This record gives sequence, structure tokens and C-alpha cells, in this order.
Amino acid sequence: MEILFWLLPAAVLTLASMAWVAWWGREGRGQVDRETAARRLGEALTREQRSRPGYAAPERAPERHTGVALRASQARPSVVAGDAGDAPAAEVPVEAPDATGDRRAS
Repeated sequence: MEILFWLLPAAVLTLASMAWVAWWGREGRGQVDRETAARRLGEALTREQRSRPGYAAPERAPERHTGVALRASQARPSVVAGDAGDAPAAEVPVEAPDATGDRRAS
């Protein structure tokens, strides 16, 4: 406890300066007469409220939090009958896996 006595002058100086600043700051606040206060209040109430501008994009729907990581769904192209028209379907030959080159575990 005795070793903390060196903090006492700093604490006293801090408290004294806080009290002085609080007292000094009060003088700058003068009272406004009732007529001026009523006029300012009336002006503020009759002023048209500014509206905030809208956003360019609509707000996104909140995502569900299920605790399971899911991959985002990707839009896949769909084949519509009649689009290919005259073009014949390209056939890609499917090769059977080579028995010697197949390194997958079975």
C-alpha cells in the first residue's frame, strides 16, 4: 500500500482539473429566453423532414443459418428442344479406362 503513495499527487491533480473544467464549462452555457426557444421549436417542427435516398439494389433476403456448410447453387443451362435445329449433335467417343493406367482404389 505504501508503494502506491506516489500515485496520490497525480490523482489529486486529475480530480482538481476535472472539477475546474466542469465548473469552467458551465459558464459558456447561457440561458435562452422562452420566446426564442419557442420560436426555434416551432421552426424545427414546421420544417419538412428530409427523406433518405433509396438504394439501387433491393435488400437481400437473410440467409438461413443451419450450422451446415452448403455450396451455393449454380444456375445450370437447360436444353430447349428446337434450339439446335439443323446442327447435328457432336458425338464424343468415350474411352474405357485402361486397366494398366487406372490408379484408382477399388
